[in-house]
Amino acid sequence: MPKPLSPSSPSPLAHIQSLPSWLVGRVAARGRGLVADAIAGEGLKLMQHAVLAATAEYGPVAQAELGRRLAVDPKDMVGILNHLQDAGLVLRTPDPADRRKNAVTVTPQGEAALARCAALAEAANEQLLAPLTPGEQDVLMGLLRRVHEAPASF
Repeated sequence: MPKPLSPSSPSPLAHIQSLPSWLVGRVAARGRGLVADAIAGEGLKLMQHAVLAATAEYGPVAQAELGRRLAVDPKDMVGILNHLQDAGLVLRTPDPADRRKNAVTVTPQGEAALARCAALAEAANEQLLAPLTPGEQDVLMGLLRRVHEAPASF
């Protein structure tokens, strides 16, 4: 049960900013920003990178299935894939199983971009965790995994 604020309690804003959910959200936003800045040099935004990675993992994959797996609106998926195809990172061809659909595959240039992005993302995450010792980083990662993998309690 939450504790009521008393006159000696922190201000409402300080209270919000002391909550784990607020802190995790701020750290996540900083991490996303660092990764976004790092992969921008490859001409990619975060969702474009995610679609490229999913294409490499699941491809050849129907464009609609790719959107469902990543929870991307079909109209947005078209724009993302247009960018990736224009950059030579993916190829859309008629799906042999259903020629009304597009099958998306990653190109060799896309695979190379993914490898570069992986290194850039690792460096960005090292920067994010730089204030911590290696041991503290391991503890933090273990705790985050436990929280992430815990079943929802509602």
